[in-house]
Order: sequence, then C-alpha cells, then structure tokens
Amino acid sequence: MNSRSLLTGLALLVLFFTLINNFEWNTTPESELGYSDFLLYLDRGQINSVTIRGETIKGTTVSGKQFKTVGSYDPILIESLRAQNVNIKVIEDDSTPWYLVLLLQWGPLLLLIGVWIFMMRKMPGSGKIMSIGKSKATRYENKKMDITFKDVAGVEEAKEELEEIVDFLRDPGKFQRLGGKIPKGVLMVGPPGTGKTLLAKAVAGEAEVSFFNISGSDFVEMFVGVGASRVRDLFEEAHKNAPCIIFIDELDAVGRHRGAGLGSGHDEREQTLNALLVEMDGFDGTEGIITIAATNRVDILDPALLRPGRFDRQVTVGLPDVNGRKMILEVHVKKIVLAEDTDLGTIAKGTPGFSGAELANLVNESALRAAQLNKKAVTLEDMEWARDKVMMGAERRSMIMKDEEKEATAYHEAGHALVAYYLKDADPIHKITVIPRGQALGMTTFLPETDRLSMNKDALIARVTVALGGRAAEELVLRDFSTGVEGDLKESTNIAYQMVCKWGMSEKLGALSIPQGDSGNYLAIDYNAEAPVSNEIQEIVDDEVQGLLSKCYANAKKILSDHKSELVSLAELLIEIETVNLDQINDLIQPKSPDTPPEAIM
Repeated sequence: MNSRSLLTGLALLVLFFTLINNFEWNTTPESELGYSDFLLYLDRGQINSVTIRGETIKGTTVSGKQFKTVGSYDPILIESLRAQNVNIKVIEDDSTPWYLVLLLQWGPLLLLIGVWIFMMRKMPGSGKIMSIGKSKATRYENKKMDITFKDVAGVEEAKEELEEIVDFLRDPGKFQRLGGKIPKGVLMVGPPGTGKTLLAKAVAGEAEVSFFNISGSDFVEMFVGVGASRVRDLFEEAHKNAPCIIFIDELDAVGRHRGAGLGSGHDEREQTLNALLVEMDGFDGTEGIITIAATNRVDILDPALLRPGRFDRQVTVGLPDVNGRKMILEVHVKKIVLAEDTDLGTIAKGTPGFSGAELANLVNESALRAAQLNKKAVTLEDMEWARDKVMMGAERRSMIMKDEEKEATAYHEAGHALVAYYLKDADPIHKITVIPRGQALGMTTFLPETDRLSMNKDALIARVTVALGGRAAEELVLRDFSTGVEGDLKESTNIAYQMVCKWGMSEKLGALSIPQGDSGNYLAIDYNAEAPVSNEIQEIVDDEVQGLLSKCYANAKKILSDHKSELVSLAELLIEIETVNLDQINDLIQPKSPDTPPEAIM
C-alpha cells in the first residue's frame, strides 16, 4: 500500500461516514411542529407517544402522524404528558455522533496499523509482507529478448565458448545421445564494462528461452533466512519455465569465501551461499536450466562455487584489442549519424585499455558534442574530443594561466613529443595540447599501431626516456623546473624499479626477483622481521635504479640539445595555437630516421 492508496482509502472512509450522517433512516417523513402547537395538541389529548432527547421531541399523534419539535427545558412537561396518558421515552442527550465516537475509539489503532504497513512497504527488499522471501529476479520472456550475438563485439573467444550453451538449449538431445552433460554453470570473469551481462542476454536471445536477471546483492537482506528463501524461490521459478537461463550479476556479493565474516558460518550471507550451492546441485543438467554468473573478483569467491558440478566453466571476458575496439565502435555508431569519412580505426588505436562500456560512452559523448555544435553528422574530430574527455576529463578553458605557466607547459609537452619523435622504440605521436584537462595542464598523446601485450627492454627504456623529456626540456630552455613533472617522475621511477626488481633487466642483479611495496617505488621491508634481501642487494637496487634514470634523463637531454631549434619552434607553435597534430609536427620537424636507436643505457 503506497501513500496514494492510503489517502484514497481515508477519503472514501470520510465520504462513507458523511453519507451515513445525511441518510434518513425513517421512511415516513416527519413534520416540523411548533412548540406552542405541540402544547395545544397535548392539551387536546391528540398526542399518542413522544421521544425526548435533550431539547428535541419526536413523537406521533393519535392519528399516526409523526412530528418533531424543539423547545426549552420545561419541568412540568412530564407531568402534563402523564396526565394525558402519553407514552414517554427519554434518551440521554449526547451531541457527539456515533460514528465520531467509533472513530475516536478505534482511530489510533487503525492509524498505527496503517503506519506499520506503510513502513514495511518502504523497507528495502520488502514487497508484500508475505512475499518478502520471494525472488526479486526480473524475468524476460524469449520473445522480449531481442539481443543476439550480433549485438556483441570484441569478445569473439567468449562468444565461441557460449555458442555451445546455445546449442544445448536449442537441442539438448544432441548432447544427451552420447551421454554428455552440459555445464550447469558458466562463470564470466573480466573487468567492469567488458560486456558480461550483454553476453548472457545474447545467449538467451540466441536460444530463445526465458531469462531471469538478478544481482547478487538482491539475495542478501537484514532479515535472517530471506536470502536463502529467495534462492529457493528463484530456482523453483526456473524449473517451472525450463529451459531458461538464470543470470546472477556481481556474484561476489553473495559468493565471497566463507569464514571471512564476523558471524562465521551463521551469518545471513553465508546461509544464502549455502542455499545457492545446494540448489545448483539439485538438478542434473537435463532440465535445461543454465546458471550464468558474472564477477570481476573471482579471487575472493568460495572454492565450492568453482568446483565441477557448480560453475564448471569459466569464460574470460577481457578488454578488447584494437580490432575488437573497432568492431565495438562499429556496433555503437549504428545508433548515431556518422560522417562517411570518419575512420574508426584511428579511434580504436587511440583507445588502448578501453572497455566496451567506455567505448559506448565515447560514441555518446561525440554525438552530444556534434549536436551542441549544430552539426549534421558526427565527425572524427568529435570522436577524438570525446576520447580525450573520457580519458582525462573535460577541457578547462576557463582556467586562466599566466604566460610563464603556459610557456613552461608548452616546453614540457614539446620535450615529451620531440624525444618520442627521435626514439625508435617510442610510440608514434598523435597530438600535443596545452589546454588543461582534469589535473593536467597539458598532454602529449600517442597512437600505437597495435596493443602491446608485453614490452622488451628497449621499449621500456624508451618509455622512461620520453617521460623524462618534459623535465629535460624545462631545464634546457628555461633553466628551471615546474611542479608539472610530478607525474612523469613517478611513472619513470616506477618503471625503473620494476625493470630492476621484477623483470630481471639489471646486469648486476641478473635473474633475481626482489619484493616491492604496493606503490612499486620502494622495497617492502619489515624491520621487525628478517629482511627479505640483504643490505648489499638493497644498495645495488638503489644504484641500478638511480643509474637507469640518470642515463635516460641524459639521453633525453642530449636529443633535445641536438634539436633545440625544433624544440623552441614546436613550443612557440603550441603557445600560439594550443593544439598541434601529427601533420603539423611533421611539417615542423625534420623527417625521423628509422635507424635512430636509443642510446645504450643498461
């Protein structure tokens, strides 16, 4: 019962009592009689009976006619009535209507009951009182699920694994003839936004079966036993609608390793997990019920969930590569008006690490910008603007920068770009800007040809050298340093420590793995326990890291010194037009020699 229904009920109740108050119960009409006429009739003996209530007198005459009169208190009236042998009835005078008395007596109790029902309705996870243990899963009929594998892109390997589930739901006898059993559960593992939920819906759409969608957090409530009851109810509904798919999103909300909570094995969440384990063991796989779950925290799941017979199969849904990103963009641009000459491959190359959800957001942001500028179609420029906004935030053109700050930022970014331009193993430059975005006053973006799954020593050295190019440019031209180098120093130091401590790229230490702290920039040493490495090793690590950074910085400074005129020209162009693309850089800088290697460092 919501607040609108409660108000409607109260209004109907008031109307009911109003009708009762105005309803005339006596079918015979009463005639109004003056008090003096009443006394005259009484003296003549024409009154048969009267009913006295306060100052109101009702009665009947000898002829049977009913009357009503009102008079003041008369102490001799009773004697006069008795003298005429009139039948007398006296009723206690009570001016309060009976229905108001009833309302005053029972109203507080009814109000308390109404408030209690209202509060129970508003409590999270509670519907009707008797249905609090019912499943909250949303059911999609097979005719309403219009999502298929055509709507999912960039995860081809995951789609291939799930096609077997589709074949089973369409023709289970094909597998059962040879004694095979389809997996009871499929666990999809991957970062957020990679399309795990979309894949599950696509399986239901391809197989044309019912789809039950629920989140792991919907099982857990403050009331003991509610979660387990909802699990049982969900599987009961699934049995009634088999073949079907049960999809549990964010499984880690209910499937966390048991024994980690304060309530040990008796808390509500663990009872819910136990019920889920029992229900998944309760069918043999021939009913056509497939449980699909998604999580990005498979490391914290209870081992009982992952054993054969529960979630038998794990499907990894990772971040898409460059080709996958292009296919995802092609799916999402169908919903917008895209210019014919827009190259989606350029956007795909410039978005390494983007998930499908982020790419969908990029397309939407580009369409919003094009609409705001009153364009007829979304162009490559709009999509690049949206990419930069998603990656680093919106442009902060309202920020007022002093000329000295803008000059330092221009030389800093030009230093990054020029070092990358002349290093063989550095990623290709895409554009440079001194327009502030987010926390950055400027940025240099790169456009790698392909995604790098692993990096060799030369590529890592090139990345460190490029990161230090901004500081080297400030020192070379401005003879000073700004606070804008903080992020570059942190990144380069982190890479250098990992090269020495994790990846065995130090000649002095060789193939030695050394523990590091969470930040990656210092050794994790517990001074209250035995040190994991000796002091001599620690000194070598510090010397190797410092030596690596010093040589990379010297190499960056040498490149900028050899091309100082180009550095100055590029910085001045940035100050003038604020954003410089690759074509403008090529016009300004001498052609890059493909044989220019980084200086030997380690």
